[in-house]
Amino acid sequence: MKNSGYEYREQVEVWGEGLSLSSYLARKYPHSPATVWCDRIKGGEISFDGRKVCDDIFLKPGKRILWRRPPWDEPDAPLTYSVLYEDDDLLVVVKPSGLPTLPSGGFLDHTLLSLVRINRPEASPVHRLGRGTSGALLFACSARARSFLGEALRKNEIIKIYRALATGVPSEQHFSITAPIGPVPHPKLGTLHSVCATGKNALSLVSLIEDRGNTSLLEVRIETGRPHQIRIHLAYAGHPLAGDPLYGAGGAIRDPEALPGDCGYLLHAERLTFCHPVAGSPIDIYCSPPPELSAPPS
Repeated sequence: MKNSGYEYREQVEVWGEGLSLSSYLARKYPHSPATVWCDRIKGGEISFDGRKVCDDIFLKPGKRILWRRPPWDEPDAPLTYSVLYEDDDLLVVVKPSGLPTLPSGGFLDHTLLSLVRINRPEASPVHRLGRGTSGALLFACSARARSFLGEALRKNEIIKIYRALATGVPSEQHFSITAPIGPVPHPKLGTLHSVCATGKNALSLVSLIEDRGNTSLLEVRIETGRPHQIRIHLAYAGHPLAGDPLYGAGGAIRDPEALPGDCGYLLHAERLTFCHPVAGSPIDIYCSPPPELSAPPS
């Protein structure tokens, strides 16, 4: 079943002056070449400065572009979630692996946000989990909760602890990773996040739970929330997530055709700890890991 389509809005940036509409869109969104954007323009899907255009025109900065993307068949994804905690201000749910948190790329209705808003239309995610990551995800359901939790996230007052299956076995029981993370060139996306000398500070605290020979079960507490931080940091430390198609040992891109949303790895958001935005009381949410990430009883 097709979704209902979507309207993407864009304002022409300064560097776009003098470019054709198709060239600008192809440079800004390299997932589609200029020829495809030309077909969309000629098909009447794109409006420029409030009027529909049928020819590839030249641009001026500040003008508005609107792409009315027709309905499309979305990729398959698990369309279920369960609730760990709920009140008037908060919602914590279990995101399954394979379900994107937010609309992007080919996903619109097949996202956690779309599913949650069926019952809680006011809900907004406080943080994100990658498509292949499972576990606890916190939503704010009121203006006061959004403000309070947004500030708590910026101050690193929301504790986030994960379980991961990594390749190899670290030589230390406990260690930290501090490599900065920022955008690097990517042939299909233009840029994606990886270790980058000019990137933002990032801190991951890692503990070895179980030595499994060729792999290891790890606990990772992230003190910052950079995109794909755990995948990038563990790869940089020489222990990429087992099955990760994108990030390889040392932090290098394993496959230039791979995308951040590609699955295959095991990463689970196990625990969230924070203060309630209204009551002020501490809340500790635990989300049981899948069997592959469970340690045997001691």
